[in-house]
Amino acid sequence: MPAEVHQDAVAISGELAELRHAIHREPEIGLDLPMTQAKVLSALGGLPLEISRGQELSSVTAVLRGGRPGATVLLRGDMDALPVTERTGLPYSSQIDGVMHACGHDLHTAMLAGAARLLSARQQEIAGNVIFMFQPGEEGYAGARQMIAEGVLDAAGDRPVAAFALHVASSTLPCGVCSTKPGTMMAAADVFEVTVHGHGGHASQPHRAADPIPVACEIVTALQAMVTRRFDVFDPVVLTIGSFHAGTTDNVIPDDAKLLGSLRTFSAATRTRAMDDAIRTATQIAAAHGLTATAGFAAGYPVTVNNGDEVSFAQRTVTELLGSGRCLTQPFPLTGSEDFSFVLEQVPGAFVMLGACPQGSDPATAPFNHSAEAAFDDAVLGDGAALYAELALRRLAAG
Repeated sequence: MPAEVHQDAVAISGELAELRHAIHREPEIGLDLPMTQAKVLSALGGLPLEISRGQELSSVTAVLRGGRPGATVLLRGDMDALPVTERTGLPYSSQIDGVMHACGHDLHTAMLAGAARLLSARQQEIAGNVIFMFQPGEEGYAGARQMIAEGVLDAAGDRPVAAFALHVASSTLPCGVCSTKPGTMMAAADVFEVTVHGHGGHASQPHRAADPIPVACEIVTALQAMVTRRFDVFDPVVLTIGSFHAGTTDNVIPDDAKLLGSLRTFSAATRTRAMDDAIRTATQIAAAHGLTATAGFAAGYPVTVNNGDEVSFAQRTVTELLGSGRCLTQPFPLTGSEDFSFVLEQVPGAFVMLGACPQGSDPATAPFNHSAEAAFDDAVLGDGAALYAELALRRLAAG
């Protein structure tokens, strides 16, 4: 069966490449992806699927009901692009100014559509249901959370027993090689916002003002000490202040100084404590200088946590489908974040990376995802579609 699924996937890989190129030429950002949604609906046309569209976002949920009763498995592919001006020079480069599929979501969408075709052709063999989750808004818009709120996990009637997502990488992994790990797979990501409130005045007489700038500077350095001295190096925290704004000219002390930062953590407990400690550090340093600070977090994506059993299952499936040496155990979590984490909070599953570094490029030096020069090889489309399909077939067969 694995060989047959893979052969069928290779047979349609040219059509999947055409779909991928069409999506790549017309990338869309965020939750409203009408052109992409239309392409997906067209690709699914004629298949024995129960299809619904999102209410508040341009999602597509498709349910395939097998010929025999059984459990439900969810497969997810994200569809949105990034605000990046493409510099790949590809013949199917983005035709939308300032927007690019720099993270490979166009490949995910095409592979998932391919899996829908492969599984629909085997409908009578399937014991159970498959939910195909075509998701907008992964790049910072929490589209997965919104699809969950609109009922994607209950689309087949029963909650999925397992959920799987693939994500291509334009570098780091050789083309066609997968990587995953049990437990923490990717970091949580949250935005830290601080405003130090002082009292402006003349730069020549700082004693008559309450200068927020040195206090804000002290907060920045204290936050780094907090990270290295209050948290276990084996449960790491990364807190980067990426924006510091204060003042308008050289001889005026401003009223306020504003900081904006990114917090990355790798466990739920450390995420909560790091937020609390960062807020306390900022507010108490300001208080020590006789100023006040408003500090808080805009919650982003939680930690992406793979289920150990589902990871082992996925690794066996990759090896038996694609061959020995095609699935690596990732030694450490990735410091990026993923909103598939919202699915994995409710359903055991696995998030798997798939190398798509173009042939002839060195994975160690090729531009990585989100780069304006990131390029992904169409050669993985057949592998990805087959892997999605085989994960569903095998997991449903296991009950």
